[in-house]
Amino acid sequence: MVQGVNLISSGFALIDKKWGGMYRGGSYMIIGPRKSGRTLLALQFALETAKSSEICLYFTNMRPKDLMIQAASLNFDIQSYMNKNLLIVVRISPPNEIYDSPNPDDLLIDYMNDIITVVNQYNPERIIFDELTPYVGFRDVNLLRDVFVHLLEKIEEKNITSLFIVGEPATQKAQQIVDSLSGSTTANIFLKKNAEKHSGQYHGGTAIITPNVGHTEGQFFAEYIIQPYKGVTIEPADLKPIILESEEVKPTVVKEESTIKFENLDSIKQKEAGVNNDQIVFSNIYSYDDFQLIVNNQIALFKSTGQVFNLVSFQLDPVAQVRGLLSLNQLKNAVAKVVAKKDKICQVDNKVIILISRSTDQSVKEIILKMKEHLPSYDESYFKAVSDYLKLYNLKVDDKYSNSSEMLDLLLSEHGSKAHISLNELNL
Repeated sequence: MVQGVNLISSGFALIDKKWGGMYRGGSYMIIGPRKSGRTLLALQFALETAKSSEICLYFTNMRPKDLMIQAASLNFDIQSYMNKNLLIVVRISPPNEIYDSPNPDDLLIDYMNDIITVVNQYNPERIIFDELTPYVGFRDVNLLRDVFVHLLEKIEEKNITSLFIVGEPATQKAQQIVDSLSGSTTANIFLKKNAEKHSGQYHGGTAIITPNVGHTEGQFFAEYIIQPYKGVTIEPADLKPIILESEEVKPTVVKEESTIKFENLDSIKQKEAGVNNDQIVFSNIYSYDDFQLIVNNQIALFKSTGQVFNLVSFQLDPVAQVRGLLSLNQLKNAVAKVVAKKDKICQVDNKVIILISRSTDQSVKEIILKMKEHLPSYDESYFKAVSDYLKLYNLKVDDKYSNSSEMLDLLLSEHGSKAHISLNELNL
């Protein structure tokens, strides 16, 4: 290889044997239907990264438990690599009600820019986005291509190798979108799933790899199977080259059953209009399991970069609800309206916990002052009455915390509950 252009292992035999691996700093796309092995291939790529002692940033809309189960089928212990700061899993929420927006493309552009922000924050060697399909439903396909190319350029500037997963096109519009994306990458991997089990035992299909830039010209294909503890595998004898200059294999439009329905995409920024205050749903509110995973990621980031974060807990006395002053949902919604988009929220019992990823000495005070405007009443006498039942605990990360359980258990313990300070005691 020419100096400055290196190949790295992908964890997939067809790529590693026919191309010698992936280009470091290149961009690749996996295209295929559901249950074709796309996520397993992505996890194999992540495992190769971790084995090389490099950092992999893994975006997923799967629940953490589901992702861990998928990885376990490869004998891949995700948690152990997370503890070593080699794997950072970022849970993403699928867009909701996006076509209720007058400018859905603008919202999707914001989302693409958020990807760049997260990549800049963690600065990994490789990233995986599983999967990109819900976030590319642009009305203007030319705009999508420009935005995606900008995303790739920002990633490639850092010499980061990227892998994106996209669903097999199911409509003509979806085909246009996939063509626009796949034409911008270094190369593409198409998984064509067999209808029947392979050899009566394992599911599989045909894998086709096609370069756009560099790599060996033409396409290569091989039959693949999905095996327990091995993932997507190809026997050496099944590696079949096909050099096709004029006949390009492309994902075809499937008319019988839609696997991608862009007309049903949800909005990235969930709308508040028409929903009462006790039912508003925000994209930065997470379940406790997901929140634990996010806190683990932040601890790993702190240990590797020194970036400080805080966990801030608002504890509401049940008496406030009994007296009709403030409900937990009203408190949670008021908090969600004022925290930054990059900050995360979780409700546990009578506590609303915020992860402030870039906190300052004024962060908590600013949140409280802004939150007052979104409580049921902005009257000072009301806020003073509520403050008797609303307490706060501000916990800052330091070297003694090694995982999320240590921090969250402290906040949720009886000792932590007693350590909360009434807002009336704070100098606001």
